[in-house]
Amino acid sequence: MSTLKRASPQAWLPLTVLTFSAAMWGVIWWPLKQFGAEGLSGSLISLVSYGLVGLAGLPFLLRERRAWQGQIGLLLLLALFGGWANASIVRALLTGDVVRVMLLFYLAPVWSVIGGRLFLNETVTRRRMLAVLISVFGAFLVIGGTKAFATPLSLADFLALSAGLAFASNNLVTRAAHTIPMVSKTIAVFIGCGIISGFMVWQQSAVQPEWTPMLVIALLAFGFGWLALATFTTQYGVTHIETGRAGIILIVELLAAVISAMIIGGEELLPQEMIGGTLIALAAVIEATDTTVASHKENS
Repeated sequence: MSTLKRASPQAWLPLTVLTFSAAMWGVIWWPLKQFGAEGLSGSLISLVSYGLVGLAGLPFLLRERRAWQGQIGLLLLLALFGGWANASIVRALLTGDVVRVMLLFYLAPVWSVIGGRLFLNETVTRRRMLAVLISVFGAFLVIGGTKAFATPLSLADFLALSAGLAFASNNLVTRAAHTIPMVSKTIAVFIGCGIISGFMVWQQSAVQPEWTPMLVIALLAFGFGWLALATFTTQYGVTHIETGRAGIILIVELLAAVISAMIIGGEELLPQEMIGGTLIALAAVIEATDTTVASHKENS
């Protein structure tokens, strides 16, 4: 036990890294909207930015193949879940309301509890079930309450919900893939996102924008700078922090998105959406601070 403590990173480092990462993801809608104003679709943005980074990182992934060959199935799952999460949330943020998309994306308690039960055999305590119920009710308010039954959910809503599910699944797989190096985990997500975005672009038959040198440079800087850093720091954080604890830190992402969308983007938060968002954040806190499961594992 003492050996594990000496080998693990200092407690403050993964917390700081994950908080920084969450803030970056929270305000990522702003550069996406700028690219959208230049005529780029969400799928085309993620194809170019994520795809090029993944292509450039392929040699590094292959160089580490001895480390991940024993967990190649988990590497493919990282590419699938991480790829879908990023491709879907980019498309949803570009086509939908930022606040609404982020609130629906952030159903962390529901997905983490279900995933923990199905794949990690975690106990679903009353506290965690309460978090699920509160989170679901909060999402119900965000999508319009009873009015949601009269009008179908938009494509952006479905993309946001599926992105949240895929993101939670990616975090679970990241923690399970303990022999896969951080670089390989990050590159796998980028490759997966590039492939999935390519299918989305093909399905959409999106109109090509005017590819000016400045636009290409901006996309490259966005992919190799912002996205690479945010993805790597997220993988690092969730690898070294318990899934539930990571959930409470990632509330920063939700807060950063909502506050920045209101201040910079001029979006308004309706009272019903405000109540729903508060309930979702409260549910995340309840689920993340549940020590029952951790205590059970320590005693068993």
